[in-house]
Amino acid sequence: MTVDAAILHPDFKPDPYWWDAAPPETTPAGEDLPKEADVVVIGSGYCGLNAAAEFGRYGRRVVLLDAGPLGIGASTRNTGGVTGGQKILLAGPTRDISAERLALMLRDSIASFDYVTSLIEGERLDAGFERCGRFLAAYCDRHHERLIRLGNLLRQHTGVTVRDLGREQLGAVIATDFYCGGILVEDYGSLHPGLYHRALRNRARRHGAELFSHAEVVELVREGPRHRIRTPRGDIRARNVVLATNGYTTGAFSWFRRKLIPVASYHIATEELPRETIQRLLPGGRMVSDSQRNLIAMRPSTDGRRIIFGARPAAFDRDEGVAAGLIHQTMCAIWPELRDVRVTHCWRGTVAMTFDRKPHIGERDGVLYALGCNASGVAMMSYLGREIARRAMGIQERPSAFEMSQFPEKAWYTGSPWFIPWVTAWYNIKDGFDRRLG
Repeated sequence: MTVDAAILHPDFKPDPYWWDAAPPETTPAGEDLPKEADVVVIGSGYCGLNAAAEFGRYGRRVVLLDAGPLGIGASTRNTGGVTGGQKILLAGPTRDISAERLALMLRDSIASFDYVTSLIEGERLDAGFERCGRFLAAYCDRHHERLIRLGNLLRQHTGVTVRDLGREQLGAVIATDFYCGGILVEDYGSLHPGLYHRALRNRARRHGAELFSHAEVVELVREGPRHRIRTPRGDIRARNVVLATNGYTTGAFSWFRRKLIPVASYHIATEELPRETIQRLLPGGRMVSDSQRNLIAMRPSTDGRRIIFGARPAAFDRDEGVAAGLIHQTMCAIWPELRDVRVTHCWRGTVAMTFDRKPHIGERDGVLYALGCNASGVAMMSYLGREIARRAMGIQERPSAFEMSQFPEKAWYTGSPWFIPWVTAWYNIKDGFDRRLG
């Protein structure tokens, strides 16, 4: 597949569009780490920042460490959808769990959405949040039937407002003939990932958390009831350690790494377009994702001037320049009129999938963890960050449904996802077969 380099804007950046308004943060290099803390949180994503703020709220001295700049990972590299519930039902599988366990997971999924929306609105965080709704588009008739069943389950278990839309009603949410219908969840929302991350950094500091960039944890040593956390910036000792690294978990945490599958997720941002064009392509400014196994996601930018479009461009990973062209071709399959629109940004982030496609929270050898965003982490990982902190302090209202006795792994897997290209290709074949069948 050839790529037309002319679609790259002269000011093209291989960085997230969200960084233009809120870039990752580098803390002062000469600042020494404290020698002691009550809690060390490893990872500066949504999960780690919410955990740090919660510990701080209750008077704990908490230090947060990241291997790179604060916010360099997937928390500022996503689409910015704020949802709750549908990924548990849609991404499953749910056949291996009881109806009672599923109900508890859905309860916590709803709680994650309520937590984030209440946090943003209640504390007036500058996060670009909007209750815009989310449309799940059907790639073919068979997928539409599955989405309608999903909508019924969402109504039954979560109480959200869901509208079933046929092909003739598509124009109300997206101007394309590429899809054949879908379901619109009115209650869901969107935010600006970079602004949300910056607001969480500020919030954590207001509650007393100390944040350090470029402090990769290279070794964790148990010393009685405490841990020694070794980094290039020095050692720090703490009673509690929280691991919140998701798709960026390193070999220093091999037990966890064997349970997480890092997968690259790609996005582009178009050059600025007339507002009326955006409003015509995506009436109502809703989040859209489709039913393909290698799904596509799209939305207007927070200022309503660009299209943000996410897709996996090929079976094997590509650099951002090549990926931009491939994703542009996918975008034009949905909106042919955008064929001459240039791309200003292309970026990729690493999400953490799990073998059972569920997030996990718990404790292992004295290390607390909240891991496994499964490409749906804005609300869930924010919520689980708070919950792991509350678990550590013994103040949880109830145990998390995602604290399970089993955190699956495979004997043949050591943490390097060599099989992702072949799974991607197989998914594309299956989606193509579904499309031909109608």
